[in-house]
Amino acid sequence: MGHNHSHAHGLGAPGTATAKHRKRLVAVLAITLGVVLIQVVGALVSGSLALLADAGHMLSDAAGVSIALLAAWIASRPASDQRTYGYQRAEVLAAMANALVLIVISVVIFTEAIRRLGSTPEVQTDVMLYAAVLGAVANLVSLLILRGAQKESLNVRGAYLEVLGDLLGSFAVIAAALVIMVTGYQAADTIASIVIALMILPRAWHLLRDVVDVLLEATPKGVDVQLIREHILAVDGVVSVHDIHIWTITSGVPVFSAHVVVEDAALDARGADQILDKLVSCLGSHFDTEHCTFQLEPVSHAEHESHQHA
Repeated sequence: MGHNHSHAHGLGAPGTATAKHRKRLVAVLAITLGVVLIQVVGALVSGSLALLADAGHMLSDAAGVSIALLAAWIASRPASDQRTYGYQRAEVLAAMANALVLIVISVVIFTEAIRRLGSTPEVQTDVMLYAAVLGAVANLVSLLILRGAQKESLNVRGAYLEVLGDLLGSFAVIAAALVIMVTGYQAADTIASIVIALMILPRAWHLLRDVVDVLLEATPKGVDVQLIREHILAVDGVVSVHDIHIWTITSGVPVFSAHVVVEDAALDARGADQILDKLVSCLGSHFDTEHCTFQLEPVSHAEHESHQHA
């Protein structure tokens, strides 16, 4: 009979990456909402579609951060018999909603820009420029707040990418304002709004692709399954390893499981606990997770199973 041992140390929500950086997200949300209000007023006064597009993009950022914070709160609910991993996947679903919102915003901006190409209204460049510069400064501050956390959480990364896109969008608005001021070429505003829309799409696609990888339980990026297999086989007494599974519950919570066939003599001499300790130590040096499960199978049992299925 196989020995099914789990070396996991709880799946509490405080370990999720989004919850860890909640205060950063709250600070970015406050900054973003303030700038959205200023840019909307500036867009209405100046008549700039590019500035309104940037404001709309920043509003989607604020919505995305709000969703991430809500998901982090939902994910903090404890696990139960019905949901043994709790609600940690809520963070991944929030990231997916964030990506879809970005796609919708970009399509709306692009459509409106194309509609205005034939008849570009006059834009008040001074208001447009001041509001865009303010937005750029705010985005730089938000980027600095999120920079250290964006590699740990899909939601924080989504917020970081959106703020980065906002910064590029602000630069596009600034450039358009300067072009209009110097040359009088009013269509620069519409062109800038199209540029902003096209900048949003690739970021939304990459975020959505990462979310799909998590939902499909793909192997986490940077994990070399063959290397892990080789190190498990290098443990004394291990004969073979099969049914290796590596996936991610949510950002910052990777999980590993495998069936390990061990010599009967090794199990008798050292016991399952000593072998498990070596396997967990080996795994910890190559795959950063506390949530690993090994099913130990004596060679005699494995051979018995192979004969049964032959």
